[in-house]
Amino acid sequence: MRAAFFGTPEAAVPSLAALADVADVELVVTRPDARRGRTRDKTAPAVKAAAIAWGFPVLQPLDHDAMLRALAPLRLDIAVVVAFGRILRPELLAATRLGFLNVHFSLLPRWRGAAPVERAILAGDASTGVSLMQIDAGLDTGPVIAVIETPIADDETGGSLTARLSHLGALLIDDALPGYAAGGIQPAPQMEAGASRANPLTVAEARIDAAVDADTAERMVRAFTPRPGAWLVADGHRLKVWKAAVSATPVTPNRIEIVGGIPAAGLSRGSLELLAVQAPGKAMISGIEWANGRRGRPATMEPA
Repeated sequence: MRAAFFGTPEAAVPSLAALADVADVELVVTRPDARRGRTRDKTAPAVKAAAIAWGFPVLQPLDHDAMLRALAPLRLDIAVVVAFGRILRPELLAATRLGFLNVHFSLLPRWRGAAPVERAILAGDASTGVSLMQIDAGLDTGPVIAVIETPIADDETGGSLTARLSHLGALLIDDALPGYAAGGIQPAPQMEAGASRANPLTVAEARIDAAVDADTAERMVRAFTPRPGAWLVADGHRLKVWKAAVSATPVTPNRIEIVGGIPAAGLSRGSLELLAVQAPGKAMISGIEWANGRRGRPATMEPA
């Protein structure tokens, strides 16, 4: 089986390795190098680095036409997509014998879209998983070939859950792709009942203020770690919250008080212990260190 792989971030790398186990990878397509960090130096996507290390040809197209020109002459059997970051047009989807498959980090039709992992944590879902599906013209609406379900742990973040799901996605490719290619696995259409949309994350929605209850705020901190990061405004200064826990001690809404040496933010229902925080341009520190730097003084949390 001759295949192409489309993917960009670190979470896609395990699936590239799995595809190489069951197919001949003729081409790896990823996004162009991007400027990152304070130095704004160009950095290669994780998939590009892995593909070069493993000896696969790499394409970093600037547009859809370049992808189609590269793929059409190869006459491939299949293409696998994992977090590529671009919508693929119908003419490209028709360029392989068996079409394009997507490794999607949710139990479809739950959480179709760009941020399924974070949305599952934010919603308080007890479980999530990975779906291997055929790509069609819709947004994650194609028939499903196979799924793996897994519980969401109480301490999982968007980053840690994504990493775990990336390895489950690789297992799906190993286990289900050969059977699908041989005609032994028939995809099942998705039901529309229970479908939900995982919209892209925004910095604005990651802001914590007193209108949010403590349970929701704790899920926000986990879901938005590492990106874009939950945050609040304390005494006029933005403070990123890396780790938090629901506090048993009530605190006046819109106040951050030091309780047992730990800062706790008062919310509409309950309060939130700030266990690890980061001020702009500073390193992450424990909540205790932040409280010590203020000599135990409380702070005012500004409303959105």
